[in-house]
Amino acid sequence: MNTPDVRKISEESLHSGQLRNISSRRTGKKITYPDSDGKPMADNTKQFEWIVKIKENLEQIFADSPDVFVAGDLLWYPEEGNNKLRIAPDAMVVFGRPKGHRGSYRTWEEDGIAPQVVFEVLSPGNTPKEMRKKLGFYETYGVSEYYMYDPDRIRLNGWLRRNSLLSPVENMQGWISPLLKIRFEIKEDDLYIFGPDGGRFLSPLELRRLFDSEQEKSEAERRKALLAEQNAEAQRRKTLLAEQNAEAQRRKALLAEQNAEAQRRKTLLAEQNAEAQRLRAERLAARLRELGIEAE
Repeated sequence: MNTPDVRKISEESLHSGQLRNISSRRTGKKITYPDSDGKPMADNTKQFEWIVKIKENLEQIFADSPDVFVAGDLLWYPEEGNNKLRIAPDAMVVFGRPKGHRGSYRTWEEDGIAPQVVFEVLSPGNTPKEMRKKLGFYETYGVSEYYMYDPDRIRLNGWLRRNSLLSPVENMQGWISPLLKIRFEIKEDDLYIFGPDGGRFLSPLELRRLFDSEQEKSEAERRKALLAEQNAEAQRRKTLLAEQNAEAQRRKALLAEQNAEAQRRKTLLAEQNAEAQRLRAERLAARLRELGIEAE
């Protein structure tokens, strides 16, 4: 999958004054940036399932792109020197940064590149004030696309950076992410997300079932192919045996012909010997008559 022009995105963010972390605050005191804020990843199973589904499917989409980093529930520190300014998106995608494990995402250690796409999955505990604060954070620190999904109400909102602001996407039905190329379909029973190849985002359980189904299908195909090979081998052996039997029959017939020919020659030789014996007897009788001797 082609990745966007990260340099252009970063330059636009810098021009709009959003990536404040580039101007690092220097102090003489070493600052610790914790890898955890002590908050749970999710408040309920539905929220957790959606967070995992989005993160894991994005991982699969960009599995072969070494310069695309995908994370879930990872603390993001946008400014060096301020360990209180942080947020943990439920899922985020960063173009232009290598894959690898991180305790937290610190923009100043990532060539000044902020996450370009973030996702938030709501739980009943999220308040409008909290979500407005998150929107302001993402708008301020350079996010290009922001998606917020409420699985209880099946409500999806999206924001797209235009100039220096994150502006709402008017209609999310069938919306295709400019950066991720994924498509959103909102139906009465649930939200459905489709990858660039048209494949639907699946939960780990659905992926496992699909994998098992494919494995069973593959095993059935393998057995079918093996059976076909065995049948072909049996047919080959049957044909070979028929050819061998035909060859044996041909040799038997040839041997019979040879025996018949030998018998014919033996009979002919006997006839020739008998004829020669008769001729000798006739000549001898004629000679005796000439001598006046009567043969007995």
